Amino acid sequence: MRGIAYDRFGDESVLQLRDDLPEPPVGPDTVLVRTRAAGVNPVDMGIREGGLAGFYPHHFPIVPGWDLAGVVEQVGPAVVDFAPGDEVFGYVRRDDVQWGTAAELVPAPQRCIAHKPDSLGFTEAAALPLAGLTAYQALTEALDVGEGDRVLVHRAAGGVGFFAVQIAAALGAHVIGTASPRNHGFLRDAGAAEVLDYDAGPISAQLSEPVDAVLDLVGGPALGDAPDQVRDPKRIASVVDPVVLDLGGRYVFVRPERHDLEELGRMADAGQLRVAVAKAFPLAQTADAQRLVAGGHVRGKVVITLP
Repeated sequence: MRGIAYDRFGDESVLQLRDDLPEPPVGPDTVLVRTRAAGVNPVDMGIREGGLAGFYPHHFPIVPGWDLAGVVEQVGPAVVDFAPGDEVFGYVRRDDVQWGTAAELVPAPQRCIAHKPDSLGFTEAAALPLAGLTAYQALTEALDVGEGDRVLVHRAAGGVGFFAVQIAAALGAHVIGTASPRNHGFLRDAGAAEVLDYDAGPISAQLSEPVDAVLDLVGGPALGDAPDQVRDPKRIASVVDPVVLDLGGRYVFVRPERHDLEELGRMADAGQLRVAVAKAFPLAQTADAQRLVAGGHVRGKVVITLP
C-alpha cells in the first residue's frame, strides 16, 4: 500500500513516501476507505513529535492524519450503514496510533465516519471533520450556544475558528471574532457581526460589554483574559489548554461522533457552512503541508490529495 509513514518521532524529515506499507486489517465493525483526500491538522505534528505517546499506544510505522474523505472499499461483517462504493468523510481517531489517513487505504471504525455531503467535493470534505467537530461540540455542548447569545471566537480565521463563526451564526448567535486586520473581511463574509484585532491590546478592553460565551483557540494571555471577557466563567471553553478548568470553564477534546458529522454535512448542504481550503498538496508533499500548518497563520484548512 502507498502512503506516508514514519518509523520514529521527529520533525518533518521523518516522513517518508512508501509503497510497501501493509494493507490494514478490517475488523468486524470497521469500514475500509480508499482515501481521496486527507486533512492536515496541528495535532498531526504533535503526534509526529511524540506529544501523545503517553496517552495512546503507538505502533510504528505510523501513518499520519485523522481527517479523510474517500470511497468505501470494504466493510466488516457487523457494518450495516455503509457499503462498498459509498462516498464518506470522517474523523478517524482510533484507540491507538498507527493507521492514519495519509495512505491509500484507511481502516475507519464505523463510529468515525458519515456519508459525505453532496455539496462538498472530496478535498473540501476532508478539511471538515476534525475542525468542524471541534467547533460544533464546543459550541453546542460545552457552551450551549443559542439564539441571541453574544459569542466571542478567538483566532477566528483558523481552521476551527472559521467553522465556529459559521456554526455559531447558524445557531442564531451574534458572533465576535478575533483576527489580524487582513482577515476581518474574510470573517464578516463568514457571518461574524464584529471582528477585533488581537494585536490591539487585551480583548476584554476592546469589547463594548462582556459576552455570553467565549471559545478559546489560542491559550496563553488570551485565555488568561477570558474571565474579563465573559459574564460567567462557566461559559469559557478552550480546545488548546486544560488551564481553562482553573478558570471555571470547560476543556474540549474532540471525539468522533457520526451524528455530529451528519449535522455538519446537513449544514454544508443547506448553505450554512462552507469550507475554506487554504492549499491542497499531493501526497508526496505531506511534509510541506505539515510545515505550512505548523507556521500557524493559515487561513482555512490544508489538505493532501490522492489520485
